[in-house]
Amino acid sequence: MRYFVTGGTGFIGSHLIRQLRESGHGVIALVRDPRAPAAVRLAALGAELAPGDITEPATLRVPMQGVDGVFHLAAWYQIGTDSRHAEAINVRGTRHVLETMRELGIPRGVYTSTLAVNSGTGGRRVHETYRYDGPHLSVYDATKWRAHYEVARPMITAGLPLIIVQPGAVYGPGDTSQLGELMRDAAAGRFLTLPGGNTGLCWAHVEDTARAHLLAMERGERGESYIIAGPCHTYRYAFKAVARAAGRKLRALFPPPILLRGAARLAVALEGRISLPPEYSAEALRVVAGTTYYGDNTKARKELGFAPRPLDRGLRDTFGDGLRPERGRAGG
Repeated sequence: MRYFVTGGTGFIGSHLIRQLRESGHGVIALVRDPRAPAAVRLAALGAELAPGDITEPATLRVPMQGVDGVFHLAAWYQIGTDSRHAEAINVRGTRHVLETMRELGIPRGVYTSTLAVNSGTGGRRVHETYRYDGPHLSVYDATKWRAHYEVARPMITAGLPLIIVQPGAVYGPGDTSQLGELMRDAAAGRFLTLPGGNTGLCWAHVEDTARAHLLAMERGERGESYIIAGPCHTYRYAFKAVARAAGRKLRALFPPPILLRGAARLAVALEGRISLPPEYSAEALRVVAGTTYYGDNTKARKELGFAPRPLDRGLRDTFGDGLRPERGRAGG
């Protein structure tokens, strides 16, 4: 098979392309700059690089012609930072990719949504049929919700042969996100301030998440959504597990949610007057103030054969040598 992939220079996308190539598939990867190190690494895997951008629909048509399927992973994700590109990438960019897929008659596609379309779930592990209509905790949550419900779902209803996957938190070697940086710091024994209380995520190793995308393409039912999140744990549990995997004791302070919510209100009052670091913005504090981004992956397990490894095992695979893994580089 020959597949077109957006977001191939990103964390999940780069692992997906490697798995596709190892399975013998041809890959066309949309990249903004073919000379960038992350793009060069994709070329070394045997991927064909197609210069373009999902915000520029004219760059999509030629490289998408004649492919057997589309993986659309490209997204904007920068909690607490400049959000000017969120709408252009997450909403309009998704529309451009899916409309081109429809116009070219491509027979199958996988779109990467997120558990964050549900914002906080109040400790519940929600299913694919659950729908939350706001208000959302972050610009990322809100724009991915729009892409999911105002772009992808209506186009599926109109006949687009698309499958939606919804990851949760993704970790593993080469993660350059803020979460990845915190995990590396915990593995190195640095003192951290982490969300306390019941604040939690569903944690999946990047290899398992990438594999779930391939399984969705091969086995997923057109028009269906699949939660491909890993096991759900609090930050406290997850970061203690990181430290254990690295042979260290976790050194961390866990402020309670009530304190984080108060800090978020204070940040609202300060924003516009002073420049706050992204991690102390009102938005960043809201999303960790007792919030659970939880989902139930039973459907993906049964229908796709999704089998995410337990968190402790995945962290041993990532940090088990007691050293900080190479950061690598990732992009969207």
